[in-house]
Amino acid sequence: MGFVREIRSKIKSVQSTEKITSAMQKVAASKMHRAQDRMRASRPFAHQINEVIAHLAAASLDNPHPYLIERPVKNIGVIVVSSDRGLCGGMNINLFKSLISFMKEWKEKGVQTDISVFGKKAEQFFKVVGGHVVSSVTGLGDKPVIQDLVGSVHVMLTAFAEGRIDRLYLVYNQFVNTMTQKPQIEQLIPVPQQPLTNRTHRWDYLYEPNAHSLLERLLIRYIESLVYQGVVENGACEQAARMIAMKNASDNAQEIIGDLKLMYNKARQAAITRELSEIVAGAAAV
Repeated sequence: MGFVREIRSKIKSVQSTEKITSAMQKVAASKMHRAQDRMRASRPFAHQINEVIAHLAAASLDNPHPYLIERPVKNIGVIVVSSDRGLCGGMNINLFKSLISFMKEWKEKGVQTDISVFGKKAEQFFKVVGGHVVSSVTGLGDKPVIQDLVGSVHVMLTAFAEGRIDRLYLVYNQFVNTMTQKPQIEQLIPVPQQPLTNRTHRWDYLYEPNAHSLLERLLIRYIESLVYQGVVENGACEQAARMIAMKNASDNAQEIIGDLKLMYNKARQAAITRELSEIVAGAAAV
C-alpha cells in the first residue's frame, strides 16, 4: 500500500501544479489583451513618424543631419529588448539566437558591438555569455513608459555622435499573432532609406528657425518611438508566449494526472486482489 500512497501523493502534487499553471494562463491572457491594446495604440504614431522621416530622408538638404549619413562601419550598437520574467517558452532564447548570429556576422568583419539591454533576461544572458554592455534597464513592468527608456537610448545616441559606434540596431520580438512571435532586427541609425507609400511626388521642407535643431529633435523622437514600439511589441509577445506555455503545461499536467490515476487504480486493484488471495488462502488452510 506504500506504493499506492506514493502515487496518490504525486497526483495531489501535479494537481496543485496544474492549478497554478491554469491560473497563470488566465492572468497572461488578460495581460496579453491589454498589451495588445497598448501595441495597437502606439502603431499609428510610429507609422506616421515613419512617413515624415521617409520624406526627410528623401529631401535634398544642404547640410544633412549625421543620423541620415552612412559612414564606414567599425563598431555597431545594439539595443536588445527582452522580458524581465521567464516562463514564456522559447521567446527569449529564439531572440538571443538571432542576436548572437547577427553579432557573429559583424565580428567576422572585424566589427565590435556595444550592447544596451532592456529586460532582466537579456541582462542575465550577457552576464553569462559576455559582451560589452554599456547600459541596462530592468523592471519596466506591464505598462512601460517612454521616460524609462530615453536614458539608455541617449547613451547609444551619444556614442553614435561621438563616433564610438557607426550604426545602431534594435532587436526585439515582433508580435505576429498569438501563436507567433518573430525576432526582429531593425536599423535605427543611420536612418535607412524608406519607400514613400501612397505618394506621387516629393517635396523639400522649409525649416524655421533652424533646420539642424528641428531635425535633431524630430530624429531623436523618431528613434525613441521605435524603441518604445519595440518594447510594447515585445511585451505583447511575452504575454502571448506565457499564455501558450502555461496552457501547454496545464495540458501536460492533466495528461500526467490521467496516467497517474490509471496507475493508481491498477496498483489499488492489485493490492485488493492480493489481500483477497491471502484471505482465501488462509481460509483454505484452516
